Amino acid sequence: MDNNTSNFIKDIIIKDLESGKHQKIVTRFPPEPNGYLHIGHAKSIVLNFGLADDFNGLTNLRFDDTNPLKEDIEYVNSIKEDVKWLGYEWDNLQFASNYFEEMYNRAVLLINKGLAYVDDLSADQIREYRGTLTEPGKESPFRNRSIEENLELFEKMRAGEFVNGEKVLRAKIDMASPNINLRDPVIYRISHATHHNTGDKWCIYPMYAFAHPLEDAIEGVTHSICTIEFEDQRPFYNWVVEQCEMENTPQQIEFGRLNLTNTVMSKRKLKQLVDEGFVDGWDDPRMPTISGMRRKGFTPESIRTFVKETAVSKNNATVDYQMLEHFVREDLKLKAPRTMAVINPLKVVITNYPEGQIELLDAEINPENPEMGMRKIPFSRELYIEQDDFMENPPSKYFRLFPGNEVRLKHAYFIKCEEVVKDADGNVVELRCTYDPQTKSGTGFTGRKVKGTIHWVEAAHAVPAEFRLYEPLILDESEEDADDGKTFLDKVNPNSLEILQGFVEPNMKESMPHDKFQFFRHGYFNVDPKVTTVDKLVFNRIVSLKSSFKI
Repeated sequence: MDNNTSNFIKDIIIKDLESGKHQKIVTRFPPEPNGYLHIGHAKSIVLNFGLADDFNGLTNLRFDDTNPLKEDIEYVNSIKEDVKWLGYEWDNLQFASNYFEEMYNRAVLLINKGLAYVDDLSADQIREYRGTLTEPGKESPFRNRSIEENLELFEKMRAGEFVNGEKVLRAKIDMASPNINLRDPVIYRISHATHHNTGDKWCIYPMYAFAHPLEDAIEGVTHSICTIEFEDQRPFYNWVVEQCEMENTPQQIEFGRLNLTNTVMSKRKLKQLVDEGFVDGWDDPRMPTISGMRRKGFTPESIRTFVKETAVSKNNATVDYQMLEHFVREDLKLKAPRTMAVINPLKVVITNYPEGQIELLDAEINPENPEMGMRKIPFSRELYIEQDDFMENPPSKYFRLFPGNEVRLKHAYFIKCEEVVKDADGNVVELRCTYDPQTKSGTGFTGRKVKGTIHWVEAAHAVPAEFRLYEPLILDESEEDADDGKTFLDKVNPNSLEILQGFVEPNMKESMPHDKFQFFRHGYFNVDPKVTTVDKLVFNRIVSLKSSFKI
C-alpha cells in the first residue's frame, strides 16, 4: 500500500484509530493450502500487509487448513515462499488447525446455549430443506434434540463412532431467514482423513465459515479483509463471534476481487490444468500462479506496483492483462542488460571479411542506464541473423535484407546480400554478403543511409539456447461458462507455447537462473530456473517490447 493513496478500507482504519477503538491494527492473509497462490491472491497480500505497514500494525500469515482432503504441506511451503518473494514478512505464522480444540469447545458452548444441534440429514437432504432465495427453508426433524443428546452425539462424532456423512453439527439460527447463510449452516462435519498438521488426532473438522471468525477473534485481528463474495457471510461471521462469546470482535470488510483478461483465477480449474497435463506444473510460466509468474520472469516489484495501481473498491473488476505487462516493462527497462539473440537462425557469410579474424565491438549494456557500462561483442566472417529478417521476394517498403539490398548490422557494419544459397528442397539455408569496412558503428560514418537495422550473433562463439514464447493459456475466459456445449478445457489455447532453438551472445554463457535480459527487438526474457542446465540455456519470454496499452 501507499500512505499517499486513500481507499475506503484505509478510511475505516483511520477512523477506528482516531476514535480509540483500536490502539494497533492487526490484519491477516489467510489462504487455504489447497493449491498455489495466483495473481488474484497478490491483491489480498499487498492489501493486508500494506495496510499493516502503513499504520505500524501486524500481519499474520494464517493457513485456513480445515479440509484435510484437499490440503497438503506442499501448498503450505509454496505459499510461504510466494509471500516472501513478493517482499513481505509476516509477524506471526498460524494454522487454523492449531485452534481445533478451542473451536470444539466453542461448538460445545453453542450446544449448551441451545444454539447448535447434531443433524442426521444427508447433505442432499440438508440442501433440499434449505429452501431457495425466494422460499424459506424447513426445519430438520432432528432440530429439537435435547442439549444432553446433542452433547453426547457430538462427543461420539469426535470419538470416531460415525462414518463420513452420517452426522453433522449445525448452528440453530433461523430457517426462514432471508439470508440463506443463516438457515442453520453446518459448522462441523465428519472426515476420517489424515491432516497435514494434526495427523489422525481429529476425525471431525469445522467448516470454514465457522472456523474463520473464530480464528480472527483468537488472533486479535482487528480488520478481517476479504473479497466481496463473503459479504453475504458477514451476518454469520458476526453471529459466531458474538454467540461463541469471543473476547475480541473483528470487523469483516469486503473488497472487490481482481480479475485479469484471458486469465483463469479458479484454483479448482488451475489444478485441473495441472492434473490433466495441459501444463507442466503449478509453476508453468503460462499459469497465473505467483510461482508461474516468477518462473516466467515477472519481478515482485512489478506485481506490487500493478496491484497498487488497481483500485481498492467494493466491486469486482477485470483488468487488462496488458496493464500487468506494462509494469514489468517499466521495472525492467533500467535493470535488464540489452543484448542480441537470434531465435530462428539463418546463416550469413561475409565473403570479403578476412578469414580467421575476430573483431570485438563495443556496445552499451543498457543505453537507458549508462552506469551499467559497456560490453564486448565478437564479430567475424560468419554470423546468424533471424530468418524473418530476410525475404527473397519482398513486398514494397520491406527494409530488411533481400538480394541486392543493404542493411546495418546492429553495433557493426553495413552488409549487402549478394547470393542466396538453397538446399535440395529449395529452402534458404545461407546468405552470402559483403560488408563495407567504412560503415562501422561509432566511427561517425556520414555516407549513404540505409533504412533497415537487424540484429545478429557471431557464429563461432554463439551460445546455443532455447527460447520459449508464450500466448494466453485461455483465449477468452469471459466465454468460459457460455452455453455453447464446450467445457472449460475446450477453451485452452493449443498454441500457448512455442519453442525455438537459436543462439545468444557469448557474454551470456554464464547466465544464472532468473537472470533477465532485453533481447533486441524480441522482448524481455528470463533464464528458466527449472529446465536450464549447465549445458543448455532456456529463456522464457516475459513480455514483448511494446504494447498498445495506455496507463
